[in-house]
Amino acid sequence: MSKQKTVYVCQECGTESPKWIGRCPSCNNWNTYVEEIKVTGQGSSRLSIIPDKSVSKPIPFDQVETINFSRISTEIKEFDRILGGGIVPGSFILLGGEPGIGKSTLALQLALATEKKILYVSGEESTGQLKLRAERLNKSNPNCLVYNETNLEEIINQIKNQVPVIVVVDSIQTVYTSMIESAPGSVSQVRECASRLLMISKDMSIPIIIIGHITKDGTLAGPKVLEHIVDTVIQFEGDQHLDLRILRTLKNRFGPVPELAIFEMGQEGLVEILNPSAYFIQSGEQNLSGVAIACTVDGYRPMLIESQALVSNAVYGTPQRSATGFDIRRLNMLLAVLEKKAGLNISNKDVFLNIAGGIKIQDTAADLAVMAAIVSSRTDQAIDQKTCCCAEISLTGELRPVIRIEQRMAEAAKIGFNKMVISAYHKKIPAFDGLEIKKAGNLNEALKFIFRNQ
Repeated sequence: MSKQKTVYVCQECGTESPKWIGRCPSCNNWNTYVEEIKVTGQGSSRLSIIPDKSVSKPIPFDQVETINFSRISTEIKEFDRILGGGIVPGSFILLGGEPGIGKSTLALQLALATEKKILYVSGEESTGQLKLRAERLNKSNPNCLVYNETNLEEIINQIKNQVPVIVVVDSIQTVYTSMIESAPGSVSQVRECASRLLMISKDMSIPIIIIGHITKDGTLAGPKVLEHIVDTVIQFEGDQHLDLRILRTLKNRFGPVPELAIFEMGQEGLVEILNPSAYFIQSGEQNLSGVAIACTVDGYRPMLIESQALVSNAVYGTPQRSATGFDIRRLNMLLAVLEKKAGLNISNKDVFLNIAGGIKIQDTAADLAVMAAIVSSRTDQAIDQKTCCCAEISLTGELRPVIRIEQRMAEAAKIGFNKMVISAYHKKIPAFDGLEIKKAGNLNEALKFIFRNQ
C-alpha cells in the first residue's frame, strides 16, 4: 500500500533531506530546500519508462528480434545529420542552450520546415508572438498546431487527441503538474514532467523534443536524471554578438557522438553552413604574417580553421598572454616548447592568439598551426596561403600523429590546398591529387618546410 511522507528537496541539485536545512550540503546553496510530499511503497514509482503491460521473462540474446524503424526527416539536413539521419520514432530529445541563443527559433523552423503534423507547445511565448516569429522566418506549415499551455495533464491530453508526428515543448522549465506542489522549473517539477512525457513518447512512438535552459555554470538546468532518461542531448552553443551557432550532440542513443552542425543566424532564421572550411577561411589575397591554417576535426567533421597570432613588445613590463577560442594553458605550454626547442626568444613579448570565426578549438592537431602563426608574427614572415598544418606538439618538440588523418587530407585537397605538414609517425596515408604531404619528426623540421620559400 502506498504511503505519503514529507521530505525537503533542494531545488538546485535535487538532494533530499528529512528536515529543512538552510544550506545544501551538496551544492552549498542557501535557502533552496522546499517541502514536498513523497509517495513511498508499492506502486509509488513515477519514473517507470514503459508501463508493465505483461510479465516478461529473460530470453537469450541471440533470440532478441531486431527492431526496424524508419527515421523521420526534419527537412533540415544539418539537424538530421547530427541525429544520425533523422528523428527516431519514440525518441526523447533534449535541446539546451543559453537564453537568446536561438533554441526557440530552431524549434519553430523545425516545425515549419516540414508538412508533417507537428504539435508545438509553447509555455514561454503567446501564439501571437509565435506568429510574428514565423512571419520573420518566412515559413509556413498548415499542419503545425500551436498550443499555448503549461499544464502537463492538458498537454498529454492534446498529444493523445491529436496524435502528431513530432511534439515540441518549449520549454520544460515552464511545464508543471498538479501532482507536485513546488513551483514550475523546480527540480521536482522538471523531473516529474520529463518522466511522464517520456512515458507518452515511448508508449505512442511519438518523438518529443523538449527545450531546456542552462545554468550560470553552463550546465543544463534541472536534475541530472533529466540527461539520463532522454535519448539525445543537444547543446546549442554560440556567442550572441556573433552570427555563428553550433549544435553539438553530447549524448545520442541512435547516432554518433560527438557530432556537430554549424548554422549562421540571419534575418530569416538559422541558415545551414554545409561547407564550414570555406566559412572560416575568409582571408584576402594578400600574404599577411601571423596567419596559419590548421586542419582540425570536431566530432566527425574535418574543418580548416584560420589561427591568427600577434607578437609584440611588452609595453607594461610583464608579458601578456591572451587567447580567444584556444586554451590559454595549452598556449603557455606551446610557447615554452617553442622557446626551448626552436630557440625563439618570446619571453619578453606579448602574445595574442585568435581563432577566426568565433569557434573554439579543442583538437590538439591545431598545435603546429598555432606555433607557425606565432613564428610568422615574430619573424614577420608570411606563410603560403595554400599550406596547412596538422600535428600535435609534445613537450619534447616531436610531432605526434593525430586521428582521422585521411579525412583531414581529403578536406584540405577539396578546399584547394597544395601543401600539408603532418607527423612523420603516420604509417600509411593515401595520396591525393594536387596535395603535397611533408612529414616532419620534430618542430624544427616542420618550421623549415613551412618557411623554406620565405
